[in-house]
Amino acid sequence: MRKMFWVIAILALAGCGEGKSVDTPKPRPPVEPATAQVSGPQWDLEVRGETPQAVSDLSGWLIEHSFMSSVVKENGQTRILMGPYNSRAEAQAKQDEVRASLTRAKKQNIELLVLERPAVQ
Repeated sequence: MRKMFWVIAILALAGCGEGKSVDTPKPRPPVEPATAQVSGPQWDLEVRGETPQAVSDLSGWLIEHSFMSSVVKENGQTRILMGPYNSRAEAQAKQDEVRASLTRAKKQNIELLVLERPAVQ
C-alpha cells in the first residue's frame, strides 16, 4: 500500500510542470503607442433630444442599436456626440444611417447635426 502511495505521488508531481516551457522568454522590444496623424479637420455627429431628460434615454437607445456615442458635458450642457469622423461625407453617411434607424423606431423630435470638431492644440 505504501509503495502505491509513493508511485501516485511521484506521478502527480511529475505532471505538475507539464506544458510549461523550459526556455526563458525572449525580451520584446518596447511598443510605442500609435499616434493618429490627422491631416485635416475632424467631424462629429451631435444627437439632440427635445428635453434634457432625453439624454439618458437617447444614449441608451443608441447603445441598444449598436451606435457608439459619448456623453459630454460642456459649459453646463450635456451633449451626445458620435465620432470623430475624418471627413464631412463620412459624418453625413452616419447621420443618414442613424436617421433611418430613428425613423424605423418611430422616434420623433430628435436632431442630428454634423459639427466640425475644434482643433486640439
